[in-house]
Amino acid sequence: MNEQNYEEYWSLTNAFTDYNGDKFLTTLKICIDFIDEFKREAYSPDKYTRLQLRIQEAIGIELISIRKAINQLVKMGFINSFLASYQKESIEYLSARTNRKRNTILSKIVYSYSSFNKSINDDSKLHQLNFLINTLVEVGKLSKEDIIALMLVDIDDIKKGYLTRIELNHYVIMANHINFIERKYNQIGYLTNLLQKLDDIVFVNNELYFTEDAKQIFGENLEITTRKRNPYLHLIYKNQLKEESFSIYEDEKCMVEQISYPTLIASHIKPFIKSNEDEAYDPNNGILLSRNIDSLFDLGYITFSDNGEIIFASHLKQDVKDFISNYSLDNRFINAKRLEYLEYHRNEVFEKRYKYA
Repeated sequence: MNEQNYEEYWSLTNAFTDYNGDKFLTTLKICIDFIDEFKREAYSPDKYTRLQLRIQEAIGIELISIRKAINQLVKMGFINSFLASYQKESIEYLSARTNRKRNTILSKIVYSYSSFNKSINDDSKLHQLNFLINTLVEVGKLSKEDIIALMLVDIDDIKKGYLTRIELNHYVIMANHINFIERKYNQIGYLTNLLQKLDDIVFVNNELYFTEDAKQIFGENLEITTRKRNPYLHLIYKNQLKEESFSIYEDEKCMVEQISYPTLIASHIKPFIKSNEDEAYDPNNGILLSRNIDSLFDLGYITFSDNGEIIFASHLKQDVKDFISNYSLDNRFINAKRLEYLEYHRNEVFEKRYKYA
């Protein structure tokens, strides 16, 4: 994987977070009308300034926010760079009678036309949102940490159009290393805000799924079946697993690969959503795993026997099997209570959840 300047990132400008709000819709309508009115006039700084003043007169916000709003429309794909044109779907968006209809049109616009490299005076054919969706297809789910990491990817370098789980983990490590979330908090919030408004994908417990996959995993009524983790209890739960690892290795290591990764997952054996309050924060219902092993375990591609040997799902690709075949769950972490949870995983998760991922 090529080295890159990690100060380059997916920068989504957001002056407005309510895409159904009056200010967003008014700004879009003024831009469309302006493009129609002056379509024979070449782009120039003067033309851009006149558009800004027209918007300011209508909605009364400062010019710096107006410039951000116009660039937001460009990046999201509603209008094109240099005020050259706009998408026909933008007209449909303005005329939609319901927010639900508008959200469907929004999904089409941003998937088909958005590019976070675009601006009012710079065009681009790179489609970061498509790349994110294709990566979701490949890996099954995306945590908030994964989404943040994707914002560091120069998608022009990834010709296949998505990342594998192992490749994505590389960027997760890099994002943590450069404290990306702390320095780019606003841009991260803008992207997750946009994702929350798109059709047929949904956040469940801070992880992004295709809606149909989430329903297969969590049940039809996601609002009822989804419950949030208690952040403090979850922190204690993870700390207990770290302490358990430290007691064996004198370090915090993956309990399968026995490697001191900078990021380790406190992986539930019986899924959090299926656990009662006692089970959800019981450290025996957890094992400390690398992101690679956690992803395979969580989605049911692998499970563990009572002596810790990895059991592979029938459809897991051979190269993945070969890559991890020499590993096993360290039997020093296997106790009577964990055996009960592992039996649940073998019966209820293994070779079931991955079919919907």
